[in-house]
Amino acid sequence: MTARPLILITNDDGIESFGLHAAVLACAPLGDLLVVAPARQQTAAGRSKPIGSTGELTPVTIDVDGVTVAGYGVDASPAQAVEHALFELATRPVALAVSGINFGENIGESVVVSGTVGAAIEAASFGIPALAVSRQTAPEHFFNHRADVDFLVAGQFLRRMAAHVLINGLPPGVDLLKLDIPAAATPATPWRWTRISRRRYFWPVAPERQPGQPAPMGFVLRADPAELEPDSDVRAVILDGVASVTPLSIDMTAKVDAETLARWGKSLGG
Repeated sequence: MTARPLILITNDDGIESFGLHAAVLACAPLGDLLVVAPARQQTAAGRSKPIGSTGELTPVTIDVDGVTVAGYGVDASPAQAVEHALFELATRPVALAVSGINFGENIGESVVVSGTVGAAIEAASFGIPALAVSRQTAPEHFFNHRADVDFLVAGQFLRRMAAHVLINGLPPGVDLLKLDIPAAATPATPWRWTRISRRRYFWPVAPERQPGQPAPMGFVLRADPAELEPDSDVRAVILDGVASVTPLSIDMTAKVDAETLARWGKSLGG
């Protein structure tokens, strides 16, 4: 009998996140699950690997709608949690890594800040097909992994995509897929191939600071129809209300031909 594929479920919102629980429910029919995630909220951690992480493992039991899975919370960043999963906890090769389902959309040029995407990139760097999955939410839910948010439709999109990747692999040249689901999506909502927008979606706002007092930066969301590229992830999710699927590569080299580079660098010598 062929063993069921081993699927790593992780995220950046923490092991107690309802979004992670939704990913568990979505992927349970597809294979055996290895659930390893940060022990606490790690939103916007990117692919960071803080030297202060202790790596302490806390066993947990996740019970969601009749599906019960053992997992681990780790005192670690999302990327470090992936490393613990792959090199300490997995008893056989991982066939697919799923990072999410994140509270809040991960779209636009700031995706490199995302711990959801960072964890997926970490898995992809070891040759594991990976999905970074996010659901659009109101900004007040971005940092609340226990908020009452309906992940049913996002979970359905995830299950379809995960099943397809397990059977067919990723498209040639693609290391991971970034999947973003609109808040108002239904099972009938279409999806679209997209690219990461060069336009900022999360725009910094200076704090109202009192003299001598700490004050973090704020942000607002911007999606200007006149500026957004027609094939961008921001336009798909925010303006057109369709699911966005963005193929990503861990090779961040700019797509510029050698002749153009030679002309640009001619005067530099060497």
